[in-house]
Amino acid sequence: MTRLQQAKILSPMRNSTQATSMETLVSEQLQHFGIDGQSDYGQALGATARHLYEAQADVMELWNITSNTLKTLSKEDRVAYFNAKKFLSFQIAKILDSLQNPFRKVYQSLAGPDGGQNHYPLFDNVTALFSATPVVVRTATYVYACTEWVDDAFQGKEATHQIYSRLLNPTNISLANAIVDLEAGPYAEGYLAWNFNSGMAAIDGLLSNVLHHGDILIVSRNVYGGVYQLLHDYYAKAERFDIKLAWFDGYTEQEFIEFMAATRRRYEMELGAGAAMHVYLESPCNPHGYVLDVPAICRQAHKHNALVMLDATLATPVLHQPLRHPDKCARPDYVVHSYTKDICGSGATTAGVIIGETYRMFQPKGECINGVDWSKTLFWDVYYIKGAFLDSEKAFDVLNGMKTLEQRMLSKVINTQVFTEFLAHHPKIRVNSHALVEHPNAGLKEKQHKYGWPCPLFTVDMAPAGLTKSEFRRFFDALEPAFSHQVSIGQNNTIILCPALTSHSEMSFEEQKKAGIEPTTMRIAMGTDNVKQLMAHFIVTAAHFIDPSVPGFSAGFMSASEIDALYLKVSLRVCEQYHGGLRSVADWLA
Repeated sequence: MTRLQQAKILSPMRNSTQATSMETLVSEQLQHFGIDGQSDYGQALGATARHLYEAQADVMELWNITSNTLKTLSKEDRVAYFNAKKFLSFQIAKILDSLQNPFRKVYQSLAGPDGGQNHYPLFDNVTALFSATPVVVRTATYVYACTEWVDDAFQGKEATHQIYSRLLNPTNISLANAIVDLEAGPYAEGYLAWNFNSGMAAIDGLLSNVLHHGDILIVSRNVYGGVYQLLHDYYAKAERFDIKLAWFDGYTEQEFIEFMAATRRRYEMELGAGAAMHVYLESPCNPHGYVLDVPAICRQAHKHNALVMLDATLATPVLHQPLRHPDKCARPDYVVHSYTKDICGSGATTAGVIIGETYRMFQPKGECINGVDWSKTLFWDVYYIKGAFLDSEKAFDVLNGMKTLEQRMLSKVINTQVFTEFLAHHPKIRVNSHALVEHPNAGLKEKQHKYGWPCPLFTVDMAPAGLTKSEFRRFFDALEPAFSHQVSIGQNNTIILCPALTSHSEMSFEEQKKAGIEPTTMRIAMGTDNVKQLMAHFIVTAAHFIDPSVPGFSAGFMSASEIDALYLKVSLRVCEQYHGGLRSVADWLA
């Protein structure tokens, strides 16, 4: 692209200009706004515009040089490049800020004798560029530059000219960029994210983009109850999407190979008639926290051109980063997170996100990349028209929560390991958690999760104790206030509930049984709170409400000194794993 072509991007006539030089670009701009180029004002404005056109071409050249040399630069040069560009941003902003007073003065002069003009905030916002935290942009609409620019914006060809906060919002985009960096790391430049008002809104948006009437969807058995309800009661209905649901009960590669082959045979006629087959996974899954062999399943699914959608909410990018797998075929095509849970962590915000390869997420109108037409991208097909956008205040809450995600997950891993071992020691308590080395899912957890850390969600039941329903309920109700009786997960407080009555109540009794959910199953979502206090409360509650009907039940727990020793051992081991796994100073200097 020539310097003139690069400069034309700044022209108010960028699509209709006939300019053959920088000078004619300037003349066109003055004429467009009805400015006499021979007047003092016209000459000053023309000189400024000329500098800006040249600056645009120079900045693009700077970008090209950076792109071509970045991988070869030393660490010292990268630091120098960064700070030089940072200062350049301040210089450009300073020029904008210098326009503020004359701009305001001209605007004020337009007011009639009654002074009936509203405040015009455009240049007042310039200093917000340098806020140390993302700016919360509370606006529904934006000011247009000119007709050709806004036309490009509606065509998806002007990324910096936002139209409507239902579509794009600076705070929302800041969060989208942050989650892509966190999830995809070195491959981040190939991915894009769209934020939604809840995790379920994100999942619905993804399914409605990927699925077509009559498609076949392989779904991992243990999914969130809301997802089960969405699939079973909406997408699978014949009068709606008529999606054929195939519930996958396994976790390993071989189990998936066999299941997919059987499913393809079962729906051979539909596939032959043009139906597509795709895969929806939740790993770790709700309510047990099991992990599936995601990379292996992705490889097998991609052999049959099936798209893989992964809900990785419970893993968070701390435990598992599936988009960083070096083998692209082993990566899911889409990753979904409910920000509501651990990523935000406060329990004060509902939000969700979809991350996918850029060409599947957005293309300017008229383009077609890798066989995907612009109209089929998630932005134009769903996000643009459904309106389930994430507002700026919620986006800011999630961005704040992300700052402490790693530290919170470290604490939750320690608490999960300690609490599950504490419960598993009791002969009449069954713990369903891969945190225990003897658990059938522990091997896959070791294979996929960072340092082999466990998911901080698991289930427990007391079936061996033979409690009646009323005895169990009295015990369960008394677990407050140490354990919170709430329906969400991923907060700082430890939450306990009965999935059969709450998160998975949408399922029939038979479906609950298939998912390993009993009427007295307790789902525990570990928080960052004091796990010693939690264990003490559990013992005291059991002594008060279970011992009268099951004598000596509370005596089956570890002793106080054993619990203290267990906590110290686990804490030291997890902290050593974390701190020992950080990059060395030599690596940072390299």
